[in-house]
Amino acid sequence: MVELKAIAEDNFLDAFHLELAPGQEEFVSHPIRSLAQAYVYREQCQPFGIYAEGRMVGYVMVIYDDAVPEYDIWHMMIDASMQGRGYGSAALDRVIDYIRTKPLGDSGRVALTCNKNNPIARRLYESKGFQATGVEDEDEIELAMMVE
Repeated sequence: MVELKAIAEDNFLDAFHLELAPGQEEFVSHPIRSLAQAYVYREQCQPFGIYAEGRMVGYVMVIYDDAVPEYDIWHMMIDASMQGRGYGSAALDRVIDYIRTKPLGDSGRVALTCNKNNPIARRLYESKGFQATGVEDEDEIELAMMVE
């Protein structure tokens, strides 16, 4: 079973040890960078460790953008050694469940970006109901969905 645990004093170093697979650096930032952003945006975000069988296998951050308003999913990644086991799909389900509770603000819109050269991630997002919005920025495309 996959679960999300808030990044806190007792587990943030575990996030530092997560590794991206070769070539994935162009698709997602390492959790070290993401946690720096989480500190800056601490009033509107929640970073999570993705856990399976008691071990951190990945990382994701949820941001609430009150200017839009919408929830954004940032920097989701699964450790290189743990990929291909369904953890990303299960983690995305947990993230969507978390967002449905509207913990940071009232919006049902959820958005994320995906590198155009990352068809595996795009297929995952689309399988969960995300659809391309037509918004693009350099190599990134935006996908969004509504949740109740």
